[in-house]
Amino acid sequence: MSEHTQETTHVQTQQIDQGVMDTLRSRDNSLLAQQIDPLSCTHNDIVELLAQYLALSDQDDDDLFDAWFDGLNKAQHTVLKVFEVYRGQFEHQE
Repeated sequence: MSEHTQETTHVQTQQIDQGVMDTLRSRDNSLLAQQIDPLSCTHNDIVELLAQYLALSDQDDDDLFDAWFDGLNKAQHTVLKVFEVYRGQFEHQE
């Protein structure tokens, strides 16, 4: 991967991470619903994506996870982002 591509990916990841943190703090899920509701994926697509995500996250092979993650499209990244926000909210409920 070129240095420019790595830098762009890093900036995008930071933006996603900041967006996730802002959403976690606000606990307003309406913006998340606006991002995920229009996606043209089936329930099965989402379940399969989350199963792969959880299985690969539990493995020690970071290269395998990174290769899988880098191959995802924008809609799949959106689904995972929303999943992580919801999971974070449930894990940190007061």
